[in-house]
Amino acid sequence: METINKILPIIKQNILFEKMNDSEILFALNQMNYKISSYSKNEIIHHSETLLSHFGLVISGTVNVSIDDIEGNRTIMAHVNKGNTFGESISFLGKKNMDIYITSESNSVILWLSPVCISSDNCNLNKLKNNFISMIANRTLQLNNRIQILSKLKLREKILLYFAFLSKQKNSKEFNITLSREDFASYIGTNRSALSRELSKMKKDGLIDYNKNRFIVKI
Repeated sequence: METINKILPIIKQNILFEKMNDSEILFALNQMNYKISSYSKNEIIHHSETLLSHFGLVISGTVNVSIDDIEGNRTIMAHVNKGNTFGESISFLGKKNMDIYITSESNSVILWLSPVCISSDNCNLNKLKNNFISMIANRTLQLNNRIQILSKLKLREKILLYFAFLSKQKNSKEFNITLSREDFASYIGTNRSALSRELSKMKKDGLIDYNKNRFIVKI
């Protein structure tokens, strides 16, 4: 309980526990059979052949959720930072062999939560259930943004649209991208070399400025 109380401020930031007080959150965590695990950088957290019985809430570090296409090329579907969750739908459905890979991009600590009680009629956690539905709805909107990015034919259009979404999210035209260049390229459906070339061209054309992972949109 001491460990949970220590990380409670991070847990409370997530939409899953919105409008819940500390006692309600702690009760919900116990009902979801929570467990805390640590992972090293680039460690595989989950691969497609195994059942994901719990979904994760990132306490520290970053996690990538990736999928392999028919040719074996891996694409990052989600880059999950501190305070955010991953694997909700997969664990809720209880399916294996979904070609989903989850890896820790950096040293990470994950709070694992079972969704079983959310689907149970015997569990009196209405706030949690409603929040879970809202969380899945938000994830659908994020996926829609991703589809819009990947649907663009030109690389520059993909980058600018991705930056537009980030700018709106951060309410600023200046922001940090936590993705590495390789992961950034994978996320928008290209390779690292092509991404680096296009970023340099966009900087030269006065559309953006950047230093490492700090970007400024100038249009």
